[in-house]
Amino acid sequence: MKHTIKELEDIASQIRRDIVRMVHGCQSGHPGASLGCADFFTALYFEVLNHKTDFTMEGAGEDLFFLSNGHISPVWYSTLAHAGYFDKSELATFRKLDSRLQGHPTTHEHLPGIRIASGSLGQGLSVAIGAALAKKLNGDKSHIFALLGDGELQEGQNWEAAMFAPFNKVDHLIASIDYNGQQIDGPTSKVLALDSLQAKFEAFGWHVINTDGNDMQAIVEGLHYAKTLTGKGKPILNLMSTQMGAGVDYMMGTHKWHGTAPNDEQLAAALAQLPETLGDY
Repeated sequence: MKHTIKELEDIASQIRRDIVRMVHGCQSGHPGASLGCADFFTALYFEVLNHKTDFTMEGAGEDLFFLSNGHISPVWYSTLAHAGYFDKSELATFRKLDSRLQGHPTTHEHLPGIRIASGSLGQGLSVAIGAALAKKLNGDKSHIFALLGDGELQEGQNWEAAMFAPFNKVDHLIASIDYNGQQIDGPTSKVLALDSLQAKFEAFGWHVINTDGNDMQAIVEGLHYAKTLTGKGKPILNLMSTQMGAGVDYMMGTHKWHGTAPNDEQLAAALAQLPETLGDY
């Protein structure tokens, strides 16, 4: 391993601090699922992903990552900054005028690490499949990773992509679903129930694994295991259980913090639960 589990947990704690400070700073953004996915992003960028901070759009010879649920940009921006893509001081500009760190990631801002705009939900899996096919055509055996929200699976384009990938043996693709059971209007079970995602994806021909997305050891092991399953004719789906708001007790397990910024008192309460490990921006 490149880092110990404790080191990765410390990185995730700092990323969570950044998330609540960024959203508080502009009084806008999406802290809930950003917090819930902090462990995944830490494991991916600091342990699993073969990537270079000397960013190129093509990423030849590198693993690529695509974020479909782009509203959780705070966790991605913080991860990229701490991984060395840009200086962490830029996190203070989140969602502000002329910032490269827009509320949803965009390419025209030329922020290193961002390859697609992902404000519109439901499109990331299709893009990831296209990138995976391009890698195959180029003889590049690198992996393609994608993250989707569970609520965005109510978008039909996902299921076209879910059919396409197994049929075309897109087998260096590892897609993860942030399975927190919450979306902007409430629990997914009440908005539009997803029922058994594992059964659905297996029926389409995916190899499905299950991980605990808020257990660092489990998510690191799960992503490494997923890589061993690639190249065998099937795309891989990581069905990743998380808690929205993980790490901040009053935000956990509710859709109410999907897109709500903490006030000063709430920020202080959140930061008291999240040790500063890498230094605040």
